Amino acid sequence: MKTMTLARLALSVLALHFTLSQTATAIDFELRNEAEFKKLFPANAKVTKLADGFGFTEGPVWIPRDGGYLVFSDIPNNQLKKWSATDGVSIFRQPSQNANGNTLDRQGRIVTAEHSGRRISRMEKDGSLTTVVDRFDGKRFNSPNDVVVKSDGTFWFTDPPYGLPKGQDKEQDGNHVYRFDPATKKTTVVVKDFNMPNGLSFSPDEKKLYVADSGNPHHIRVFNVSKDGTLDGGNVFAVIEKGGPDGIRCDRQGRIWSSSGTGADIFAPDGSVIAKIVLPKAGANLCFGGKDGKTLFITAREGLYAVETLVKGVK
Repeated sequence: MKTMTLARLALSVLALHFTLSQTATAIDFELRNEAEFKKLFPANAKVTKLADGFGFTEGPVWIPRDGGYLVFSDIPNNQLKKWSATDGVSIFRQPSQNANGNTLDRQGRIVTAEHSGRRISRMEKDGSLTTVVDRFDGKRFNSPNDVVVKSDGTFWFTDPPYGLPKGQDKEQDGNHVYRFDPATKKTTVVVKDFNMPNGLSFSPDEKKLYVADSGNPHHIRVFNVSKDGTLDGGNVFAVIEKGGPDGIRCDRQGRIWSSSGTGADIFAPDGSVIAKIVLPKAGANLCFGGKDGKTLFITAREGLYAVETLVKGVK
């Protein structure tokens, strides 16, 4: 009888553990395609809050040097923050010119879309800042939002007026997507018909460019990239069900990871939803990083979150 009681107790504990694990997964994720989901996350993956208490977090980028650390924006507090597993959060740069999106160029330098600076800037190895581009047709940008650097060294960025400084005028005739070629110093409007262009990401082979529209359409469009830097296509790739897309990233298998009102939405290469990462607040941006490149970092309003995955992002 005692043996039976212990066995039943053990089974009860096991069942409770299973129930809690299932509950935790249900809280952290909303599954749409379980088979594909299992390719993305380890068993019992959980979202972890790394820090909170910020103004509005954005633009995470993983810096692989010096042991590895994350840089992200706190827009209203005019700061770039730094997070590391050993030291937690500290101020990386202040003022940041109300920085939003951040990325790395091919030399590992931090490239930033600055709201109040109304420019794309680059942080040199000695810590100094260089203006990459701040005008088109002699007129200042609205408030650059997000930026990516292609393997050929060209800069691609979006320019909605979300961060246009108070008291300053909008000079551009619309909210466009731009390409800047540092070799020729030429800036080109590559797409004009966006409401509020926001996050952007290249496919692994750079033959496609995904661009989020966080305005009324709340969708992600996909364009074909020509060798001369022009775009065609622009079909809707996916529509965000809750909230709108902001920052987006592509993994090495061509899936799109987008911030959303839920937290983050994950799309298969065909645009179908694989799963949603559920956060207490709407997500703003995300990136892959960590020592093995498989940690997904998500900025969401006042907080910074992370979850371990089985995949890596496009460089």
